[in-house]
Amino acid sequence: MAKIVAVDTDFADNNLEAAMAQEAGVDFEATRGRTVEAVIRSLQETGAQGAVTSYALFPREVFEACPNLKVVSRTGVGYDEIDVEAATEHGVAVCNVPGYGTEVVSDHAITLVLSVLRRINELDADMRRGVWDYARTRPLGQCRGRTFGVVGMGEIGRATARKAAGLGFDVVCWSRSLKPGRRTPEGYPVLRLEELLQQADVVSLHTALTPETHHLIDAQRLALMKDSAVLVNTARGAVVDTVALAQALCEGKLWGAGLDVFEEEQPFDFSHPIMKAPHAVLSAHAAYWSEESGRELRQRAMQAAIDAVQGRVPVDCLNPGVFSR
Repeated sequence: MAKIVAVDTDFADNNLEAAMAQEAGVDFEATRGRTVEAVIRSLQETGAQGAVTSYALFPREVFEACPNLKVVSRTGVGYDEIDVEAATEHGVAVCNVPGYGTEVVSDHAITLVLSVLRRINELDADMRRGVWDYARTRPLGQCRGRTFGVVGMGEIGRATARKAAGLGFDVVCWSRSLKPGRRTPEGYPVLRLEELLQQADVVSLHTALTPETHHLIDAQRLALMKDSAVLVNTARGAVVDTVALAQALCEGKLWGAGLDVFEEEQPFDFSHPIMKAPHAVLSAHAAYWSEESGRELRQRAMQAAIDAVQGRVPVDCLNPGVFSR
């Protein structure tokens, strides 16, 4: 019987995955530990052909040490923890779950924007201290009359743009796949990144993390932004130089920030300078989750692993060519 192991998934339990495995006639086991050593140990000790994971590391060493492995299915859109090239060389399928969180992540991005502009966290803190005085938190911003810049126009970026436009923002965008000077099919002007940073009152990041986008927003690019601007990141933490961002906020060279992702999250450093930066609304990598999106995420990731170990090509496979070998 084929076996799938949940390797350090980001859920309270794996009952859903276990039930799906039982129905499909596949053995299943849940393990913990996201380091390379822990992953290798889990796969070798269980003899698993499939792995479902959230944040465990799958570099080349894992594929070299685990010849029985046929598939790694990640419960998310990004896959920077997995060496896809090495997996392909070893005949291992790599799957993800694109599109599952489009609406909820874009909801969260917009929520962070509004929270910073309207200073909701600061107003709430005053109320809980017994202070009734909105003037303490002025200035308070609004949507209409402001320019909203979307960096990265994949599914989530486009959904965020749609929602921002609906609120009254003037939307502009940048994407590596779009040519500046043109418009998107929705009618949004495409700018050069530097132009977008200079013009936008809100910059919302929705680009994948690659070597080219690591610290895409660094001190130099932060300096291009308006002192009154807001930066929001629901993409990947390392797209932003967070130390430089904290410094810009503390020095008043940027108005505010809304962050759901951070460069180091496991464990998170609560002494990081961003924790003391003014006008920053922070959430613990929660943008991807709603009860509805979470169930879809888990079902699709597990189904991909089941399909692969049973010899079928999963719907969301990054390297389907491994099945033709």
